[in-house]
Amino acid sequence: MGIYDKMIYAVNNIRKQFKKSVNYLLPYVIGAVIGIAALSVIIERLFETRPLETSLGFIGLIIGGIPVLLKKVKNKGFKASYAISFIFFFALIIGLQLLQGNEGVTVVLSRSPKMMILLFLVGIIASATMVIPGVSGSMILMLLGFYQPIIDIVSQCVTALKDFDFVVIINNGIILLPFAIGVLVGIIIIAKLITFLFERYETVTFYGIIGLVAASPFAVLMSSGVRSPKASNIIIGIIACVAGIAVTYFLGGEEA
Repeated sequence: MGIYDKMIYAVNNIRKQFKKSVNYLLPYVIGAVIGIAALSVIIERLFETRPLETSLGFIGLIIGGIPVLLKKVKNKGFKASYAISFIFFFALIIGLQLLQGNEGVTVVLSRSPKMMILLFLVGIIASATMVIPGVSGSMILMLLGFYQPIIDIVSQCVTALKDFDFVVIINNGIILLPFAIGVLVGIIIIAKLITFLFERYETVTFYGIIGLVAASPFAVLMSSGVRSPKASNIIIGIIACVAGIAVTYFLGGEEA
C-alpha cells in the first residue's frame, strides 16, 4: 500500500525521532489491535466450520502480493546467489511443515515459566514475518502451532470483555503479554536487520522473500488438516482464494 518504507523508517528512528515516529506509527498500532480483536472471534469460528475455505482465503491474500515482489527483481538479471536464496527459503518453509506433519502441532498455552519464555521467542519470530514484506505472519504461527491457540485466547478476551469478565481478561492477558513484548522487541531488531540487508544485498534478499512467500500457500494448505473435502467446500474455497488475490493485488497497486 506504499507505506512500508515509511513504517520501517519510523521504527528504525524511534529513538532519534521519538515523537514523530510514535505519531506516525500509533494509528497503525491502534488499527492492528482493533482488527485483531474484532476478527479473532470470526476467524476462530471460520477455522472451526470452514477450514479449507478459510485457508484458501489466506492463500489468496498471500498470492496476491507476489506480483508486487516480482516487480522488485524485474530486470535484475540472473545470478546463482539469487536462485540459492529462493530455493533455500522455499525449502525451509516446506521442510518446517513436513516436520510438523499434515496435522501440524498442538500447543496448549499456560502461565508456566517455560511457556512464557517460549511465547516471547515466538513473538520475536512472528515479528520478523511482520517486518519482512509479503510474508505471512499467520503462516509462520501456523507452522509453529501457535496460530490457533493465540487466536482462541484473543477471542476469549473479546468475549470476556463483552461480559465484563475481567478475571478472564487478566489471566489471558498475562499469557499474551510475553508474546506481545516479543513482537515489539523483534520488530525493532528485525527492522534494522532488514534495512541493512536491503542496503547491501537487495536483490538476493528479495529472492529469499519471494521463496518464503511462494512456499507459504503450500504450507498453509498442508497445515489445514482438511481430508476429503466436499465439492461445495472446494468451490467456495476457490472463490475465497480469488477474492483474496484480488484484494491484495489491488491494494498493492495503491499509493499511500
